[in-house]
Amino acid sequence: MAELELRTYQEEVVQRALQGENIIIWLPTGGGKTRTAVYVAQRHLQTKPRAKVVVLVNMLHLVEQHCSKEFGPFLGKQYKVLPVTGDSAEKDFFGNVLRDSDVIVCTAQILYNSMINAEEDQHVELSDITLLIIDECHHTHKDAVYNKIMSCYVEKKMKNQGPLPQILGLTASPGTGGKKTLETAVEHVLTICANMDSAIVSTKKYVPELKLKVPRPHKEFKITEKRPVDPLGDHIKGMMLKIHEFLDLPRDVQLRECGTQEYEQDVVELEKRGVSENNREMVRCADHLRQYNDALLINDTLRMIDAYNSLRDFYTNTTPMDENKADVFLVELFKENQVELSRLANDPSCENPKISKLQSTLVEQFVPKQDSRGILFTETRKSAHCLYEWILENAVLQGCGINAAILIGAGNSNMTQKEQRETIRNFHSGSLNLLIATSIAEEGLDIPECNFVVRYGLLTNDIAQLQASGRARAPDSVYSVVASRGGRELVRERINEYLEELVKKAVAKVQEMNNYDFRQKISQVQREGMNLHRLAVQKKDDKRHRFAAANVQLKCRSCFKSVASGSDIRLVEGMHYVNINPEFRNEFKVGADIVLQRQFKDWEPGRKILCNNGNCNKDWGFEMNFKGVALLATIKIVSFALLTPDGQTTVKKWKDAPFPVDDFDFLTYCEDHFSDILDQD
Repeated sequence: MAELELRTYQEEVVQRALQGENIIIWLPTGGGKTRTAVYVAQRHLQTKPRAKVVVLVNMLHLVEQHCSKEFGPFLGKQYKVLPVTGDSAEKDFFGNVLRDSDVIVCTAQILYNSMINAEEDQHVELSDITLLIIDECHHTHKDAVYNKIMSCYVEKKMKNQGPLPQILGLTASPGTGGKKTLETAVEHVLTICANMDSAIVSTKKYVPELKLKVPRPHKEFKITEKRPVDPLGDHIKGMMLKIHEFLDLPRDVQLRECGTQEYEQDVVELEKRGVSENNREMVRCADHLRQYNDALLINDTLRMIDAYNSLRDFYTNTTPMDENKADVFLVELFKENQVELSRLANDPSCENPKISKLQSTLVEQFVPKQDSRGILFTETRKSAHCLYEWILENAVLQGCGINAAILIGAGNSNMTQKEQRETIRNFHSGSLNLLIATSIAEEGLDIPECNFVVRYGLLTNDIAQLQASGRARAPDSVYSVVASRGGRELVRERINEYLEELVKKAVAKVQEMNNYDFRQKISQVQREGMNLHRLAVQKKDDKRHRFAAANVQLKCRSCFKSVASGSDIRLVEGMHYVNINPEFRNEFKVGADIVLQRQFKDWEPGRKILCNNGNCNKDWGFEMNFKGVALLATIKIVSFALLTPDGQTTVKKWKDAPFPVDDFDFLTYCEDHFSDILDQD
């Protein structure tokens, strides 16, 4: 077993946890938070009879990482350490697995599912655990699964339903929760403490040692002037105005400036209004306006050709619906302007100046230092792919010896966990020297020290900004922000700097409270939180039973054809909403096979399902082959309008549907659909 030693600042922050207190350890990225958790777990296992340690993470890839890099090497020879994910067979017997293990590292969802599962093999009570470690515990708020677990904990504590596990939280920053004053920031920190039922500790005596271990990078702003002319953006805006005129917007509809997040919010509301009024033209125009607005946002951040390609790809897959005036107009509008859009997008004289500034920023890092290694943070998966293509096509950057790769989240059509691990392994070895990453690289991943970090086109909160800068930990490292003068990114960066200082002051205020006042305040926040939670649950239940399922019709959100009843819907394994009515198959056609990067015990995906009304082709979801017997249609509620007794509406998620959905009964389904075969047997 590897020798487990702590630095002096780490020894300081674990002392209260070693005494059995519930503690949140606050250390910066790179400060060794996980190592302190391993140390506390080791001491707990050595001193606590029948100890059971559960380590919760909020991202799948962290399960294996924490096991293989931290808990396994230091505890694995003496104790049984087991990783459990949604891909693990152990998840289906989590109760038994917990009883047979000493340390389990799992996603929070695995534990929560087991807490609410009544089956003996799977069920887990909090009393079965003696130490609960929560990584990145600043996520313990609102409807996050961490908070669902801790709400159960707090409720049991208030009802004296013990025993309960000791809590150990880990965070690089509790954040301010968007609060802008010291008083409200203190309230936010106290709320996190209340949700975790824990005090928050940080080093006081050994700050200099911590600063030596985790030096802050030199920060620089790479500011560009706005481009003097933007013919592509102007042309796109002109096309959007033509759509406005075609739509003849109602007087009470006000759309804000094109090419902004505010405009996107406005067209989302316009689409909802179109659905509620059964106005197909409004719905279709809103959908297309959103695509044009996306192109303007891309044009503001990436290359002009990326903006053009986003529109071209959309219209390549868009066919006018039969006899739909709006669809014909919208498709023809793009076709009439496509040649001009392509010409403007390929005019280098009007290219986005941010791209040029990003190029010079990267050159500054790689030309003088051939062994440079860094991360380019960007907002979306799409922008990551666009930047990667730009780097590959850029002769100047290729001449600097840049070997780049994308690092984005796992799942669906994104990276697999294997691909993520391989990318990070190559970054470790030096065969890659630049990661183009989304937020996945900000938090938790075992990424080696970098010479530089560049944030490009990002609007994130203070925690994400702090964690991103913490990736630049090599000596004399640089943290660069590329932004337009007076732009949103620059304003957000400055605000986050203020909020980072505000967090420090807020935590200091909380730590200065005497124990009695702190506990009184925490208890008050917990009581208020429990009351609000009960009200929210009741409100949610009332909403879910607002209409009988049979009184709700599901209509394709694109063509408005009524295709199903709410009574046709069932819930599979608490996650997948399926239509079990065999007549539903007449309403859709199948497309390409769905390829997921995971395998599941009881089901596998089939083909994509699309609306078959004329040329609608609205993506509704995919086929599910359940237990090799039942071919079910898994549907996305966001693809449908709901016709209720009170009118037509939409919801983003199934949990917000205004009617109850029964659980899928596999045996009943088989009896109903295969009765002839069963009778023969």
